Amino acid sequence: MSGRPAAGGVVAAGDPMTAAAAAEILRDGGNAFDAALAGLAAACVAEPILCSLGGGGFLLARPADGEAALFDFFTQTPKRKRATTEIDFRPILADFGPATQEFHIGLGAVATPGMVKGIFAVHGALGGLPIARIFEPAIAMARRGVELSAMQAYVIEIVRPIVDADPVSRALFASPDRPGAAIGAGERFAWPALAELLEILARDGEQAFYRGDIASAIVEAGRTGGGHLTAEDLSGYRVERRRPLDRRFAGARILTNPPPSAGGLLIAFALDLLGDAGPAAGPALGPEHMRRLARAMRLTNAARGECGLAEDPGEAAARLGDPDLLARYRAEIAPAAPAHRGTTQISVIDGAGNAASLSVSNGEGCGVMPGALAGMMLNNMLGEDDVNPRGFHNWPVDSRQSSMMAPTLVIAADGGLTALGSGGSNRIRSAILQVLVNLLAYGLPLVDAVAAPRLHMEGDVLNVEAGLSPAALEAALAEGAETRQWPDRNLFFGGVHAVSRRPGAPPSGAGDPRRGGVALRI
Repeated sequence: MSGRPAAGGVVAAGDPMTAAAAAEILRDGGNAFDAALAGLAAACVAEPILCSLGGGGFLLARPADGEAALFDFFTQTPKRKRATTEIDFRPILADFGPATQEFHIGLGAVATPGMVKGIFAVHGALGGLPIARIFEPAIAMARRGVELSAMQAYVIEIVRPIVDADPVSRALFASPDRPGAAIGAGERFAWPALAELLEILARDGEQAFYRGDIASAIVEAGRTGGGHLTAEDLSGYRVERRRPLDRRFAGARILTNPPPSAGGLLIAFALDLLGDAGPAAGPALGPEHMRRLARAMRLTNAARGECGLAEDPGEAAARLGDPDLLARYRAEIAPAAPAHRGTTQISVIDGAGNAASLSVSNGEGCGVMPGALAGMMLNNMLGEDDVNPRGFHNWPVDSRQSSMMAPTLVIAADGGLTALGSGGSNRIRSAILQVLVNLLAYGLPLVDAVAAPRLHMEGDVLNVEAGLSPAALEAALAEGAETRQWPDRNLFFGGVHAVSRRPGAPPSGAGDPRRGGVALRI
């Protein structure tokens, strides 16, 4: 286990309470990995739609004295499929305002959760403080309650059809003061059953979840309620430790999530397309910058389809790295005549130089919270478009699901270190890509790199945030067959929470304002 870190750490996360829990552990002598796990547990309370012990995720770890490693504890498809006529699997619409997105919920949408195994795997390999101490902030928050932030209240309202789908969930997320309404900003959200669940795990370890009474409750709920999961799915789950994808861009080394996940691979391909784009292509957020970004997104989508990423991420990785294919797509980036989803991120660097980038998700939750499982909502990963590219019900059995989540570390030529990642379903890769370009190619300060207006290309539809100059907006819009302009910044465009430490400078952090993000220096 890693030793006691020095002072001088920094945390960025999607909620003040999540960040405060991670910071508390750093102050108590925990390292970056302890702090990230404390933040994860706290996020289950403070960001309850985005983070759950019933979900999964990834942690990219770089010990100050060791090699970087990616801990993959994302969801696994079940070992056996039930007939579609036997499962509980139904659509709902999440309303973002200017756009809606369809998700599928029900116990038939639940994949094998890896979150608890991941917590204990990371702690066993890299942790310094006892797991009971790491869970303490979250347990206290769940018992006494937290004042719900405006951002988390907004998230709950977006997925109101999910939280209202089950009586236990509906009661948990009900306003204490306004009959018939969901809990709102500033109201107190408490979850005693989650506190009890965390106490069980602190005392009995991961086996309480994967083989004990909790496992039995998960299996029974699925058996009687139209789910796929069996005892064998839970007992057989394994955390995978992988070598990060390693790329160079603008003089920096970028480490990110490797296959079978798709997000890191697509970010790497887009960076390769852009080359060392920077001021030579015009000012930051100027017309040429925006045109190149929009075109890189469109071409990356095309390459994703051409290389069969949905069918075989490993084979696609080799094809996307082919110099001839890259040259062909890069030629289309050159200047041309002008033409007329719930995830959260915790980033930590401690004073000793240990770095953790943690991306976790519960999808949006399956919408079912049986009384025996009142301390969590299980995931709906079998009902998420971006992790089921073959189509619903066509997933291969007993297989690690792919994901757009891409926890990322940047190692600069001068030894500087940045940890970042994003939530945002299909928008994760475009959000991280743009922050990397802003930071590395244009040298924007971390806060500005995160806050800058973003684009996102989905199919032929280009989504554009407010804030671009008229000329930059025109250049970007020319790259989309169909365009959607958003009136303001919106969590639709992801939530990049980033921290950085450079030689001779104090640590810095940036929480994405789109998702209520905060950064704390220790």
